[in-house]
Amino acid sequence: MSTLLFIAGVLVMIVAVAASIALHEVGHLLPAKKFGLRVPQYMIGFGKTLFSFKRGETEYGVKAIPLGGYVSMVGMYPPQPATATEGKKRGFFPKVFGQLIDDARSQANEQVKVEDDGRMFYQLPIYKRIIIMLGGPLMNLLIGFVMIGIVVMGFGVSTATTTVSEVYQCMATAERSDATECHSGDPAAPAYAAGLRPGDTITAVNGQAVAHDAWYELTGVIREHPGQSIALEYERGGTVHATTLTPYLTERPVLDEDGYAVSGPNGQTLTEEVGFVGMASELQNLPQPISEVPVVVGDQLLRIGEVILHLPQRMVDVAQAAFGTQERDPNGPVSVVGVGRIAGEINASDQLEVTDKAASLVSLIGGLNLALFAFNLIPLLPLDGGHVAGALYEGVKRFFGRLAGKKHVAPVDTLKLLPLTYVVVVAMMVMGGLLIYADIFKPIQIF
Repeated sequence: MSTLLFIAGVLVMIVAVAASIALHEVGHLLPAKKFGLRVPQYMIGFGKTLFSFKRGETEYGVKAIPLGGYVSMVGMYPPQPATATEGKKRGFFPKVFGQLIDDARSQANEQVKVEDDGRMFYQLPIYKRIIIMLGGPLMNLLIGFVMIGIVVMGFGVSTATTTVSEVYQCMATAERSDATECHSGDPAAPAYAAGLRPGDTITAVNGQAVAHDAWYELTGVIREHPGQSIALEYERGGTVHATTLTPYLTERPVLDEDGYAVSGPNGQTLTEEVGFVGMASELQNLPQPISEVPVVVGDQLLRIGEVILHLPQRMVDVAQAAFGTQERDPNGPVSVVGVGRIAGEINASDQLEVTDKAASLVSLIGGLNLALFAFNLIPLLPLDGGHVAGALYEGVKRFFGRLAGKKHVAPVDTLKLLPLTYVVVVAMMVMGGLLIYADIFKPIQIF
């Protein structure tokens, strides 16, 4: 049964990846057609065409290798200037790459027809080119927002609540700080002595009501008032009770605004002397308002951006884990294979409820699309961000050209960056191969 659930999880992610790629290309297709650009092909995948059909000027189809997709648009690159001569092609760079660039230009423009004049990509205003190239990433961003929104507002976010999950019976002495059982000489923990028990929900502190998701607000009061009496109201079995407790002064980890322990420059957890009563919070999935969705999406994009910014080092870490003994970083990069494997493990897990599995899979799809959005904005060809950078550079070039009194400024020929493009493609293939190898033989452990 677990094998079938694993396969089902993988299939869900395969469909999600295919849909994300298809919609990414739709993000390019719609504005391209809106601006009158002729689009000969809209394809999902690469290699041999499995099936296709034609509507209007565009052929729609699916190819054999489902590792991406593309929208072919006429006139992506300007034609070779009429003034170009063979004499200009002297020198090392033109001799090595000149023919390669010419061949690529001919292949890219082989679908251009005479009637396409005025509606080719390089002839469009700069802002239209930018809109077309940003359409794909923005579609992924939209999908990510929707998926994360479903999780945040529908399934809810794991939240520390004011419902008590555990109450310690005693406070261990300094000599027995790692003890797990109480001895006769140990003082009773304040929460236990005050009558609090697992399942109780604290509703007020010192006469002030506290929200169900305000655990850190509650513990903030406790931490700030060691040795001082604190009045609590709590609900048990539908009945409200009142009690008081006095926090002990003890050394505890420094917490950030989200309740996570803060580490110092040396990696060790920072500590401080604060009040402590010996009780723990029950985590619950609580639906959040729509205003929380951008916050969650923003946090995820920041983490993804950090991974991309330090991608070379991250890939070194992946290689060391893949061919060494250390564990993979659960927040590090993964391939499509890794995403599918994670989805399968989530779906096959007996540690999660059905709703938790569904929420995890939807969240995974959302995170995947946010990663596609961020990665495609890298300003290098052949990524969408590279084409946007080329258009922006042309805009700057035209601006200074006008200041210099030039009536015509030649369009920027990004095809001249073809050698760099090949370097980027090879690097992406190497990184993809390494990630696939690591995801098969040294996968990220999520349970």
